[in-house]
Amino acid sequence: MNYTYILECKDGTFYTGWTNNLEKRLKDHNEGKGAKYTKARRPVTLVYQECYETKQEAMRREYEIKQFSRKEKLNLIETNRVSG
Repeated sequence: MNYTYILECKDGTFYTGWTNNLEKRLKDHNEGKGAKYTKARRPVTLVYQECYETKQEAMRREYEIKQFSRKEKLNLIETNRVSG
């Protein structure tokens, strides 16, 4: 499976990405190996995820979510929050 996900950073900002191994990617982000953006904003918490069959679908959705306003992202997260 391929995943599009949103992380909430320590400073309250959001990071959107995609991966085919969500558990490893989250670990990488929290170890400072995930992305420049999250490296200085650790720890990060997974707050939203979607599953897709193909990499292309996940990447397309990542791009779409990145165009959302903060308010739209908050609405998406709040209506579909990942429990954990």
